[in-house]
Amino acid sequence: VVPEPVPFGILHEDEHLLIVDKPAGIVVHPTKGHYSGTLANGVVHYWLQRGEIRKFRPIHRLDQDTSGVLAVAKNAYAHQFVNDQFERGTVKKTYLAVVRGVPAASEGLVEGPIARDPVQRHIRIVTPEGAPSATRYEVVERFRGAALVRVVPLTGRTHQIRVHMKHIGHPLVGDELYGGPEPEVGGERPISRQALHAESLSFVHPGTKSRVEYSAPPPEDFLRLLEHFREKVGG
Repeated sequence: VVPEPVPFGILHEDEHLLIVDKPAGIVVHPTKGHYSGTLANGVVHYWLQRGEIRKFRPIHRLDQDTSGVLAVAKNAYAHQFVNDQFERGTVKKTYLAVVRGVPAASEGLVEGPIARDPVQRHIRIVTPEGAPSATRYEVVERFRGAALVRVVPLTGRTHQIRVHMKHIGHPLVGDELYGGPEPEVGGERPISRQALHAESLSFVHPGTKSRVEYSAPPPEDFLRLLEHFREKVGG
């Protein structure tokens, strides 16, 4: 990983963990086509500026266009300790999402196995051949033609929230991969990415052995989208 300045917020840091607020648009780790400008590049650069030489060890992932809380381990022990909790399903993650349409039920559980689409390999679909997947949601605020929901994924499949919300007929606003292009309003789209924000993350800390929770407020574009829908309701 080549160190370079990349913007990200710091929610918490200690000898074991760096908890970041990842901006939308930034890839977590270098991959094909994304060798620089990733969170990994930025975190390694940040540590070097402080005289720390460390390996970048993300404990989980967020999609490029998803904002919010992400945990990075500062040593192999912390990575294993928290990763084990992910494996056991004892880490709690909550997300905020704006979906198209208003779900009929104020809360619900979506269960649908997820696998790669056999034709379009970058897309995930609900299929009997997929891995077991479950997502809880509750409606926080209702708009005209949309809703703000709080989502808790009970499993950790790629694109899980996006796939499951589409599966029940409520794809995320701005999600062109799973919901199609957004209609323009006044010549521009209200948000230029899927409206998904990792709001909080809770697990047992590797140092203190007590449960901790870290949270990040929604970024500007997400808040603007909410205002856009609130104005539609008010108007």
